Amino acid sequence: MNQPLQHTTVLLDEAVHALLGDGDAPAGTFVDGTFGRGGHSRLILQRLGPQGRLVAFDKDTEAIQAAARITDARFSIRHQGFSHLGELPAASVSGVLLDLGVSSPQIDDPQRGFSFRFDGPLDMRMDTTRGQSVAEWLADAEAAQIAEVIRDYGEERFAGPIAKAIVARRTERGPIASTAELADIVAGAVKTREPGQNPATRTFQALRIFINAELEELQQALEGSLHVLRPGGRLVVISFHSLEDRIVKQFIAQHSKEVYDRRAPFAPPQPMRLKALERIKPSTDEVAANARARSAVMRVAERTEVPA
Repeated sequence: MNQPLQHTTVLLDEAVHALLGDGDAPAGTFVDGTFGRGGHSRLILQRLGPQGRLVAFDKDTEAIQAAARITDARFSIRHQGFSHLGELPAASVSGVLLDLGVSSPQIDDPQRGFSFRFDGPLDMRMDTTRGQSVAEWLADAEAAQIAEVIRDYGEERFAGPIAKAIVARRTERGPIASTAELADIVAGAVKTREPGQNPATRTFQALRIFINAELEELQQALEGSLHVLRPGGRLVVISFHSLEDRIVKQFIAQHSKEVYDRRAPFAPPQPMRLKALERIKPSTDEVAANARARSAVMRVAERTEVPA
């Protein structure tokens, strides 16, 4: 019998402490925007008071199945991406946690197609019930489109040669259906790579981000957090690559300053909406125990007073 794939939650204690603060048994409604396998949610529920509530979101049907095993009446989950958190009532939430990226069970399951380490269907969808797989998109996309995605979302300098190789292989032998096929094509097109990094790393990252619209969803979720967070509520975001972290950093910076309207120089400024609190990296011990933690960055901000 196959053992369930395990996931080690990165920055678990630090994230939950940043979200809930120092008080014992806090009340209020909190959001875990990325339930995954429930590491953060379970610890949040341990610390929540009896009047507290936790609303979780996840697009992955396997995550929804894992969440069904939580019988705590304070907990509920929505089969939606975290971009929908803005649909919650205004100023109703005491904290929002977003743990971005892919969970270990998703990466380690060959059938999900997220990793070049295992041969499997070239899928990469977070929600396998809807949308195009990577294989379906690559079957029709033009070389220029493929190159743009790999360059913009993977920061891959060999995006052009990789895209041309994909189209040439597709033309010669038909659609690319497996992760191993794609990894081999990329390896043949990438001439140099950083020591210890597989040539396909940036391409797989780019295609996953694109097919799931991850950066667009992140931007929507951040905007939604401003709508749902009450004054004093916390925004906690864990990123795993520079594209995500740049969006989070710029969003917090943008809303952590007063905005003046140059067209009305004597009008009062629009007040700041967030206060940046801290930036945290995993400890050396955590990285040693879990290599997937090495690129993580957690940023914490607090919702300021909402003007009347």
